Amino acid sequence: MEPVTHFLTGACMGRAGFNRKTALATLTMVLASEAADLDVLWAIKGPIAVFQHHRGITHSFVGAPFVAAATLGFVYLLHRFWLQHRPAKRSGPPVRWGYLYWLALLAALSHILLDYTTAYGIRLFEPFDWRWYSWDIVYIVEPLILLVLILGLVVPSLFGLINQEIGARSQGPRGRGWAIFALLCLVAIWGIRDYQHRRALNAMEALTYKQAVPIKVGAYPFLVNPFRWHGVVETESFFQTLPVNSMVPEVDAQSEAQTYFKPEETPMLEAAKASYFGRAYLDWAVFPLTHTEKLEGNFKGYLVSFEDLRFQYPEMRGRGNLGGWVLLGPDMRVQEEGMNSRKPSVDESP
Repeated sequence: MEPVTHFLTGACMGRAGFNRKTALATLTMVLASEAADLDVLWAIKGPIAVFQHHRGITHSFVGAPFVAAATLGFVYLLHRFWLQHRPAKRSGPPVRWGYLYWLALLAALSHILLDYTTAYGIRLFEPFDWRWYSWDIVYIVEPLILLVLILGLVVPSLFGLINQEIGARSQGPRGRGWAIFALLCLVAIWGIRDYQHRRALNAMEALTYKQAVPIKVGAYPFLVNPFRWHGVVETESFFQTLPVNSMVPEVDAQSEAQTYFKPEETPMLEAAKASYFGRAYLDWAVFPLTHTEKLEGNFKGYLVSFEDLRFQYPEMRGRGNLGGWVLLGPDMRVQEEGMNSRKPSVDESP
């Protein structure tokens, strides 16, 4: 998920009652709920490195305790700095560092769960198992989830203003009930989307495509609408993308379907797959499609482009979303490689 959802989830978890047990609970859970994404620092080594390592060890069950410990260490330093520069009057519960560690761990695990619900996937068991796992039920940005989490945090403040106006006595940290309600709504959204996702997959598996039996199918969510899915089918000789309506359920395998035939294995394709980018990409991709172009301009060689049909939604078709390329010389040696955010330095572009 995008960072805002992680931060809001951590805030709701902290206000669901943990902030009544120890000071700094909400701050710790907010920071720990997003700390796993510090793996984007791999970008220092380049876009392929961050692509290869993002959602890896920091998003695994093995890494979560260390992410929690690092977050708690940062909170401790903040706390010490604050006490030195702004000694505050004691109010509310004391700081319980051991308890805060377990809250940080819980928040770190919430990050793993939220990212697992998306189609991008995570390596849950790295470094013991390098496979990618994904639930495929929630779009990377889900406005409905954002709305319920924001309401869970904002509504108590509005009631607090009303209470101040009428002179009602404060009963400690506000917002516990609304925060719990928001988190329950989040779980309910997952339940609805999971049910619709399974309906979509079952409908796709029940069909044949151009008289071919599917060997693998996938259904990927759209924004907001839990009944609309981007379907991808793989057969022995081709891929097909098509819209799926899980409410009916109905699969449009005719009018809006797009067919992509699998390319022939060539020396150029084999060289591109063996490259640094090719190995990283094919390790992650679920429905990888490649295209080889012979270059005859200032640079003579081959340009092999990669894309994953999971992310070729109708409105994104042709944009090379979350794809990349490998530039080969006439001798099949890799000259350049990169993500689609950067084009190869030749006249022809992918």
